[in-house]
Amino acid sequence: MTDFRNRKVLITGAASGIGHLLALRIAARGGRLILWDVDAAHLAAVAAEIVAAGGQAAVVACNLAERESIEAAAARTLAEQGAIDVLINNAGIVDGKPLLEATDAEVERTFAVNTLAHFRTVRAFLPGMLAQGAGHIVTIASASGIAAVPRLADYSASKAAAIAFDESLRLELKHDGAPVRTTVVCPFYISTGMFEGVRTRFPLLLPIMRPEAVAARIVRAIERDEARLILPWFVRCAFPLRLLPVAWFDALMGFFGITKSMDEFTGRKH
Repeated sequence: MTDFRNRKVLITGAASGIGHLLALRIAARGGRLILWDVDAAHLAAVAAEIVAAGGQAAVVACNLAERESIEAAAARTLAEQGAIDVLINNAGIVDGKPLLEATDAEVERTFAVNTLAHFRTVRAFLPGMLAQGAGHIVTIASASGIAAVPRLADYSASKAAAIAFDESLRLELKHDGAPVRTTVVCPFYISTGMFEGVRTRFPLLLPIMRPEAVAARIVRAIERDEARLILPWFVRCAFPLRLLPVAWFDALMGFFGITKSMDEFTGRKH
């Protein structure tokens, strides 16, 4: 079991959405938060909210799309905080464009934030976890990394890579007998604004999920050392469906509305 009390917990993408809600819940459980985000103003507001409620929070401005920024943020965090206990790689971005409309720069930025940042933060903080004999690494991925979606070619691919990264890391840690836990989280669409405009055909099976409920379930999964959290439960059906002929699988994705779910996507308005 992972106990957050007096544990140093680093959350990337903590200025808004799920990252913000995770920070509040973990702080309420006694965790000592280290918050990373490119949005320094909103990050400071989240930290102030935590401190006003009696919690502890430090902030480090970091652009997760840039290797140099991650390296600088990691060096500062280690110098000021020492080894951390829980790393939550939550930061993510989405453009939601058809493949031929997405620029190389946009695709590269999606992979930088959604995938490569995980490699860089884990390489920075895993040695400290190993040295102290405990740690927990959390990968916030996506259901679209399990079953891809039109207009999400770069996003789905980056999240599939994040899922594979978690799996390889988990097996590597077990192989080496390392005392570090991992959790990968694969949620369907969440109503944080990031996927504004998406639609679901069967809301009872595949609801657009409330961020507060998702954050609560993620915290519980970390506390229970769950290796994999897929939300909602129906997304798990994608695994056996992949055993079907491709034409059947594609037809079922259409029937359940997955292939048209991004047709009215607008994304977060800035």
